[in-house]
Amino acid sequence: MIKTKIQPQILLSTLWIFVLLNMVFRDLHQFGKKSFIEEIMTGKVNGIEITDELMLIGGFLVELPILMVLLSRILVAKVNKWANILASIITMLVLASALPSADLDDLFFLIIEFPAFFAIILIAWELPSLIKTNSQFSI
Repeated sequence: MIKTKIQPQILLSTLWIFVLLNMVFRDLHQFGKKSFIEEIMTGKVNGIEITDELMLIGGFLVELPILMVLLSRILVAKVNKWANILASIITMLVLASALPSADLDDLFFLIIEFPAFFAIILIAWELPSLIKTNSQFSI
């Protein structure tokens, strides 16, 4: 049986964990390709030089979903709404920027992640009214 009523903050946090795990395993999945490891060793991946600055930017971008796991549970409704919507849009844009060089497994993970982002946006949009009425989100 599937639980049909869930507190919206818990559902948001869980969806961010789902997205984050997909992002991590997509990246780990790349290591299975011999050419990927060879590319990393040259310091260039998909023609992009891997610099300390690029790694720092990547760290900030992956920190966003990690942070949203926590913030989805503790922020007040109005701030929570906009934080989730903005974080979803930013993360989707970053992931979509990889589309020109995406291979089949990248597309597979994007097909899994994007509906989760749309669910986060939908739930976040309704969050203030859900919390005000003390109701739970129905799936």
